[in-house]
Amino acid sequence: MISINDLDFHFGSRTLYDKASLHIKPKDKIGLIGLNGTGKSTLLRVLVGEYKPDGGSISMAKEVSLGFLNQDLLSYDTHESILTVAMQAFEEALNLQKRIDEILVEFENNYTDDLVEKLADAQERFEALGGYTMQAQAEEILEGLGFTTEELQKPLKTFSGGWRMRVMLAKILLQKPSLLLLDEPTNHLDLPSIKWIENYLAGYEGAVIIVSHDREFLDRTTNTIVEVTGGKLVPYAGNYSYYLEEKEERNAIQKGAFENQQAQIRQAERFIERFKAKASKAKQAQSRVKALDKLERIEDVAGDAAKVNIKFTFKIEPGRHILRMEHVSKKYGEKLIFRDTHVHIERGDKIALIGANGKGKSTLMRLVAGQEAPTAGNHQLGHNVIMSFYAQHQLESLNVENEILQEMSEAGSKRNDMELRSVLGSFLFTGDQVYKKIKVLSGGEKSRVALAKTLISEANFLLLDEPTNHLDMVSVNILIQALEQYQGTFIVISHDRFFVENVATKIWFIEDYQLKEYPGTYAEYEQWQEDREKAAKKAGLPSPSAPKPQPKPEPVKETAPSSSKQKKELAEVEARIEALEKELAQYEAQLADPGIYNNAAQLKDATLKFEQVKKELTAQTKRWEEML
Repeated sequence: MISINDLDFHFGSRTLYDKASLHIKPKDKIGLIGLNGTGKSTLLRVLVGEYKPDGGSISMAKEVSLGFLNQDLLSYDTHESILTVAMQAFEEALNLQKRIDEILVEFENNYTDDLVEKLADAQERFEALGGYTMQAQAEEILEGLGFTTEELQKPLKTFSGGWRMRVMLAKILLQKPSLLLLDEPTNHLDLPSIKWIENYLAGYEGAVIIVSHDREFLDRTTNTIVEVTGGKLVPYAGNYSYYLEEKEERNAIQKGAFENQQAQIRQAERFIERFKAKASKAKQAQSRVKALDKLERIEDVAGDAAKVNIKFTFKIEPGRHILRMEHVSKKYGEKLIFRDTHVHIERGDKIALIGANGKGKSTLMRLVAGQEAPTAGNHQLGHNVIMSFYAQHQLESLNVENEILQEMSEAGSKRNDMELRSVLGSFLFTGDQVYKKIKVLSGGEKSRVALAKTLISEANFLLLDEPTNHLDMVSVNILIQALEQYQGTFIVISHDRFFVENVATKIWFIEDYQLKEYPGTYAEYEQWQEDREKAAKKAGLPSPSAPKPQPKPEPVKETAPSSSKQKKELAEVEARIEALEKELAQYEAQLADPGIYNNAAQLKDATLKFEQVKKELTAQTKRWEEML
């Protein structure tokens, strides 16, 4: 499908790719991995033609179509509804819909065989493109990605960056390109949406290349891992877990070959040194010098598993009870977030707060931190508790004119430069890198600095809101090791399941506007939830985790005649909508039958009635919404 041959690519004096090659087959599901800065996102941009390679070639079959999800799409802004934006994927079908509407208008004054033929052709193509189901497809994908039915008609402009990215992802999925290029898709998805996209990609008929630092996601969505390392594209057949095993074996073989070669080199060098001055052996010595010059050197295995050893110190030891919040409720206007919920945190708790976006995770974190006041209830921080709160906005609070070491020294931990350099070394800032200015750092590097500052703050209670965002796998592993060594208490919000499984011993989740706790690991929690879902389904009950409706405020009492009349009108409208939907489905089935295109009169009648019913259904639906 696509062949990358001897690719060369440079950024200034830095070489990203040096004669790199890769063949992408039609149903490949590729996870593209590597350290930050090795050129993963660059490769995707080269494939779509945004960047031109300095050498080599990229061969692509003519029928190949590409869909590219990248961070630039966050800047797209419009007053159109998110459903309309997602349906832009059906560009040809939408244009045909306009043409069909124009022909139907022409029919009123100019009914000719030529127009009937044009209409038949347009409708046949429209049906082949899935035109009669395109709205249903768009709604299904948007709702799978976490949008409610009510939100589908809201303007894209009213949504935050992460939610806009979901809309753009929906649009790309609806286009069904032969190659999907997804750059960090899970950064903007919550756990339910990540699981949905995993299931979607499992059945996706085209090829996929995913750049991601979420190893659980890669395990569930890929059948090939391609590592960007040393300017090359190194493939491994299998998912990420298989890659780890295979790489360990390859490294062992390479290490053995390297050590054997080094032993041979040392032996040759000793021979040269010993006999280079002897006339009888000078020729042999010179021969070995030439052999060493021509020798293709085997590289030693680069160690990429950074080890962390941070000595955490607390100014004071907290009491047993870190925090208690009783009968807490929180509302924003009429929108309820929590009602009569309780929060109990004990010293040493390692808690992960998980769940869908919009449920109130970040709100709860701000309530715990005391940055927001509850609408009702009380908040009591324990004795000697020192809190430190890490969230993405902490990146903005870094002094961009400071050097990294200077920023760390101003964190107030009273550690000397040697101790700070040791901590920074654990977070992959070594040598002169500690003198880099904050303003030149990437998002991932800034995250590492902010996390390092949080961890040396001498706080005995940490709040970490999405700390793994923008971190590569090595950095996530560093954070896991740091939190394993941390003797204090923490709450972490994360959608990275590997991270959560390795750091948390308690799982918090929000259900029915209340905080609930599962006293175990994430893997145990997932199994428990799966068992709950199966039991509910078997009993014919709704899913326990399904969103509950907002509690309705006390109704305003009305006189009996007015209330009765309103209910009757609403019931009539609902009945009419139901009837129209059935009628519309009948006409859709007629128009989907190829045989109708052989009968011009029947085609015209079915098309006109389809449009009339659709128009009335839209009007009745609008009336129903106004009556609620």
